[in-house]
Amino acid sequence: MNFLSQILRIVVMDLVLSGDNAVVIGLAAHSLEPRQRRQAILLGGGAACALRIALTAIAAFLLQLRGLQAIGGLLLLWIAVKLLKQEEESQEGLKSPATMKGAIATILVADFIMSVDNVLAVAAASEGHFGLLVFGLILSMGILMFLGNLVADLVNRLWWLVYVGSGVIAWTGGAMFLVDPLVRARVSLDGLHRHVVCAVITAATLFLAHWLHRRSEEA
Repeated sequence: MNFLSQILRIVVMDLVLSGDNAVVIGLAAHSLEPRQRRQAILLGGGAACALRIALTAIAAFLLQLRGLQAIGGLLLLWIAVKLLKQEEESQEGLKSPATMKGAIATILVADFIMSVDNVLAVAAASEGHFGLLVFGLILSMGILMFLGNLVADLVNRLWWLVYVGSGVIAWTGGAMFLVDPLVRARVSLDGLHRHVVCAVITAATLFLAHWLHRRSEEA
């Protein structure tokens, strides 16, 4: 019963914690041809799975490094700007669509930044059982590949979802930046104020991406 309980906890945590990662995968790969998209998600997901297994050994240590989450949050904001600007330019024919190499690189970078919480949760639920740990990490990547394909299909049908997806990435980046110990030592925000600041950061990120796109269009 304890073994089944561990599996159930791992499955639920993977489902809950994989949503924002799946958004990045979907946005990064959706403009590729269907065959290339599947390859990008498969290759990027497989490499990210290996990366997560390696991260497991150092995840707790990484979370203790002051400033690391702040840097990761800023990188996510940059990814949100990059993906939205690239999509707006592609829609207006100012730039060629994303390449498979670029999509895989984006998936790997974002998954590395956003995976520490998932890795720690799976490691805790496995309670030292190596088989369960590997099962949880592989399951999380399977969920990501499925949800990433789903997000990509939805974005291809409903283009405005690019703004929603970029907003999710920006919100995640803002929240990660604000909870970093180095930032909290200087700016302490309660739950409500943190949400307000995250909303402002998200809006500013989307505006910046749109402004950069307009600058490119004028040039």
